[in-house]
Amino acid sequence: MLKGLEVYISKKYRGYIRMLYLVKPSALYKDSYMKGLKEFHCEGRNLQYDFEKINVGFDEFVQELLDREDENKLKEGRVKESIFWLIDRHEFIGRVSVRHELNENLSKIGGHVGYEIRPSKRRKGYGKRILELGLKEAKKLDLKKVLVTCDSYNLGSKKIIESNGGVFENELFIDDSNVGKLRYWIDLA
Repeated sequence: MLKGLEVYISKKYRGYIRMLYLVKPSALYKDSYMKGLKEFHCEGRNLQYDFEKINVGFDEFVQELLDREDENKLKEGRVKESIFWLIDRHEFIGRVSVRHELNENLSKIGGHVGYEIRPSKRRKGYGKRILELGLKEAKKLDLKKVLVTCDSYNLGSKKIIESNGGVFENELFIDDSNVGKLRYWIDLA
């Protein structure tokens, strides 16, 4: 069994019983993570992650993600963050990042919690669940109120944030962008 992890067994989804849980990045999920990364690349996202380099050096990639919690290993301008992968029956579904604090950029557009679901798994309820689980992790860090943002055109993410208690504060436009960032606060107390 998954020692120390909360496993969430949810209702059947189209005849399929889900076993959802968050894990720290791990080489155990390499194959499904790489399939997910390929999906993101096909839609033009996560291009900062070189597919071949990660595929060959997956253990190093995982360690780099885990090192984001170590203040001594952070790149300049970054804040500590805990990264978790949402797994359903041993398959990588998505990622949630919980930043331990906000810097100037994150306080405008990034927020405390960021999440993404791989394209083939969207519109299946995973987004709502990954944010819910990410908020539980934020609460474990003793955060009382968290900022969560999304692009103004991302209606799915807007609904996910609102269904998890997000209270709209404002919309910001950064650097002459035509796309606004919707900013929501979620009370964890």
